Amino acid sequence: MTALQSWVPVPADSDFPVQNLPYGVFTPARAHSPRVGVAIGEHVLDLSAIWAGTPLGADLATGSLNRFLRRGPVEWAYVRERVTALLTTEDERALVEANLHRIDEVRLHLPVEVADYVDFYASEEHATNLGEMFRPGGEALLPNWKHLPVGYHGRSGTVVVSGTEIRRPGGQRKGPQDPAPVFGASVKLDIEAEVGFVVGAGSAMGEPVAVDDFARHVFGAVLLNDWSARDIQAWEYVPLGPFLGKSFATSISAWVVPLAALEAARVATPVQQPEPLPYLVEKEPWGLDLAIEVRLNDAVVSRPPFAGMYWSPAQMMAHTTVNGASLRTGDLYGSGTCSGPAADQRGSLIELTWNGRDPLTLPDGSTRTFLEDGDSVTLRASAPGADGVRIGFGEVTGTVRG
Repeated sequence: MTALQSWVPVPADSDFPVQNLPYGVFTPARAHSPRVGVAIGEHVLDLSAIWAGTPLGADLATGSLNRFLRRGPVEWAYVRERVTALLTTEDERALVEANLHRIDEVRLHLPVEVADYVDFYASEEHATNLGEMFRPGGEALLPNWKHLPVGYHGRSGTVVVSGTEIRRPGGQRKGPQDPAPVFGASVKLDIEAEVGFVVGAGSAMGEPVAVDDFARHVFGAVLLNDWSARDIQAWEYVPLGPFLGKSFATSISAWVVPLAALEAARVATPVQQPEPLPYLVEKEPWGLDLAIEVRLNDAVVSRPPFAGMYWSPAQMMAHTTVNGASLRTGDLYGSGTCSGPAADQRGSLIELTWNGRDPLTLPDGSTRTFLEDGDSVTLRASAPGADGVRIGFGEVTGTVRG
């Protein structure tokens, strides 16, 4: 079968073939107002112009995806089908060409106005590594870990788009041998390679969302870096969990890959034993075969596989709402650090260096345990797409400033 192709030129190694069509918010050169677009090859198509003069067009002529996302899955499917037709047939080529902009000439923005932000802890390898690190000789996984997706409620106001500089956070820290805490800049600044999921259609308070209704509520996925100050986190997290060690910044990619583009990437989650409670049992699991790459100053330091994540994004959504909490358009939740079984598949520096015991050596001969000022971290990811092609997420990058 011949792969569907766009008449818009798409380089062979592009993250954005027509089988992807991720959504973002951009401002064209010489323009002042942001609008919604989809990426195709090296270009972004202005959707607000395609539907100009209609209520849908008004919802697309905004600084976030939220108004479009509220329209729900029927409208999401309609727009995707229409855009695919525009890009693969030449019936309205003039209209499309007039509203294509080169991605390298536009300004990209945070794609959604984030309502709530929750971060999970869904990788068994990551949780096991940290358990072995901090509870040597004890059980690596705490008793609840295989019964529910563990998570914490983060800070939506500090979710930032790729490219935003990250200011090194300050706070209290206390080493195991220190007599008292001190205040200062974090000396154990870390990253967490994750995938985030964007809620499009909300739900009513008091009505749990079933695990199999995932695609009716979640619109798509982004790459996510949950920056973490490990020294601040270690002192503050008992007994209530992460707070200032996490809340200073969370970076996401500028492009939201719709779930419709990820159908070919679906895989079964690992065998879950003991069997989860009924509200967490999926008829068709939403594991995803995503290949993630972590670069530190242009050196690849890790390649975590998302397919091994113990809890699926659908299970995370169901657990979020099982107590009656509502979903809201723009809610964002992260998978937690993605780590694989191999040493070079760990998605955080605390694992890659075993809390600083085993420094990384970079190609220039320098070493790292945690991030230094001036360091840049970039995450990329790809997945199987329709027609046998691979699709990508773009990147999420951030540079540390003191």
